[in-house]
Amino acid sequence: MAAKDGIELDPKYDDYDFPYKAPVEQSGHAGYLTAAQQAQVHQLRLMLEAEGFTKRLDTLTLLRFLRARKFDVNLSKQMFVDCEKWRKDTGLDEAVPTWEYPEKAKIFEYYPQYYHKTDKDGRPVYIEKLGGIDLTAMTKITTEQRMLLNLAVEYERLADPRLPACSRKSGYLLETCCTIMDLKGVGLMKAPQVFGYVKQASGMSQNYYPERLGKLYLINAPWGFSGVWNVVKGWLDPVTVQKIHVLGSGYQSELLKQVPAENLPKEFGGTCQCQGGCEMSDMGPWREKEWARPAKWEKEANAIKPSPSEIVEAPGNSGSAAPALAEEATAPAPAAA
Repeated sequence: MAAKDGIELDPKYDDYDFPYKAPVEQSGHAGYLTAAQQAQVHQLRLMLEAEGFTKRLDTLTLLRFLRARKFDVNLSKQMFVDCEKWRKDTGLDEAVPTWEYPEKAKIFEYYPQYYHKTDKDGRPVYIEKLGGIDLTAMTKITTEQRMLLNLAVEYERLADPRLPACSRKSGYLLETCCTIMDLKGVGLMKAPQVFGYVKQASGMSQNYYPERLGKLYLINAPWGFSGVWNVVKGWLDPVTVQKIHVLGSGYQSELLKQVPAENLPKEFGGTCQCQGGCEMSDMGPWREKEWARPAKWEKEANAIKPSPSEIVEAPGNSGSAAPALAEEATAPAPAAA
């Protein structure tokens, strides 16, 4: 193990091409581990290797699972195992490199969800508008399974290439995003179906993508929401509560303290007006040549594609070629699992 920047790197798994030291000293974060915490990383990795796991065993990933379970190695292991089972059951690893979501524009008419530029800490900004959710109409366009699988694919793309690009541009490790959830239009009649779907989506986030929330702004919170929040936050971890800000219709000044005006869409009080609309632009460091790199999953997918020398002529079809290898790897992923 090589120790660098206050973290022991495992040469087998830790092949980072971006900064991997956290910007602020926090217990359990990369660059600020105690000897006991570093030992728990090794212990967790050994336990997972013993059960046959070979992917996602890098130090930063294991630290996220350990922090989510207060560095209880056994609980962290179970969380990781459950996550890997879910990935297998959904076919996520196969879906990510080939995923296409042509219904996106129509779904966005009801439920926009998108990453857009960065906040003042350099994190990706993620925006959701919940007021237009109409599951009856949306399920005529696509299935709920595809909506959830698309959300999972976007989480994968947050992990790589979005966060690594943001880390390169900022000069320090970034592992979380700044989320804006617009509750405008979420009334009592619509609340059950809105929060029913959101509960499934948030369950995916908590169970399979731990430690990804940096800050959460709930804007245009309806009347009475603050009272409910005051009760609910008493049940939550104080660290989580500090990340969440409940704001009414006069949210703009508070939001602009965290997100630069030029990065915030105009409809939320910023000045950004991307050509074709901010919702569909996917603008951010991950689109900037200086900071963007191919995602690890993208490189792995390309590595198993047949080279020209491995493409052979099909018998009886002179003049037409067919790939002889990697047919399964390059086949389209299932629409939903």
